[in-house]
Amino acid sequence: MRPPPAAVVRYGDHADQVANLHLPAAADGPQPCVVLIHGGFWRERWDRTLMTPLALDLARRGLAAWNLEYRRVGQDGGGWPGTLLDVAAGIDALAEVEALDSKRVVVVGHSAGGQLALWAAARARLPAGAPGAEPRVVPLAAVSQAGVCDLAAGARGGLGAGAVQELMGGGPDETAERYRLASPGQLLPLGVTQLLAHGLRDDVVPSSQSRLYAAAARAAGDAVELLEPDADHFDVIDPAHAGWRVVAAKLPSLLVER
Repeated sequence: MRPPPAAVVRYGDHADQVANLHLPAAADGPQPCVVLIHGGFWRERWDRTLMTPLALDLARRGLAAWNLEYRRVGQDGGGWPGTLLDVAAGIDALAEVEALDSKRVVVVGHSAGGQLALWAAARARLPAGAPGAEPRVVPLAAVSQAGVCDLAAGARGGLGAGAVQELMGGGPDETAERYRLASPGQLLPLGVTQLLAHGLRDDVVPSSQSRLYAAAARAAGDAVELLEPDADHFDVIDPAHAGWRVVAAKLPSLLVER
């Protein structure tokens, strides 16, 4: 059975403060939800259509998907802290969507969206007054697909031709406090289950980003699973590729409230 068309839901006044809600065809009562956060090095040229194939695949699998858009670098209000604040507001908006169970949420992000997904899962750990602190909706788990897990390492490695510095408004030495509040690697332990999928043939974001983060997260006491499929950077968001299918198969178990 084909899922119903995706509704467009606004969570703010900006044109990109929106999400598409993809519901399964047989939805009955409030549904657990997978939040999808696209990548594109946080830059304006990329948008949530990158994740639409995954949203459709999840709906066909019987899972609700919230395909989230946010202001990006190059747009008014994008970058630090607007990009992070939009992701926080877009996830918190789930509490107002009657079709969804906001206590059963998993956040999934690809590439730059992997950083945003892990950060979103760590929001309850942020100090009062920090961008995104005091969440209304706390994810049960976070999935990073080819994610930028350590912003400082990404900046020093020249990731995306300076994409991290563009997001943060500077490098890790000149804006150290921003990196401390935004980089998943500096927020450990996150306190939620994490699944990392990073292709061994990724030549956009090195797989060492996930491998080193996974080791640090485990050492900090987090439950982390690392998958390293025979995949490139975009295979992991291809519904037909095993790099996505293995993640999708694990999502129902991550959506069980603990």
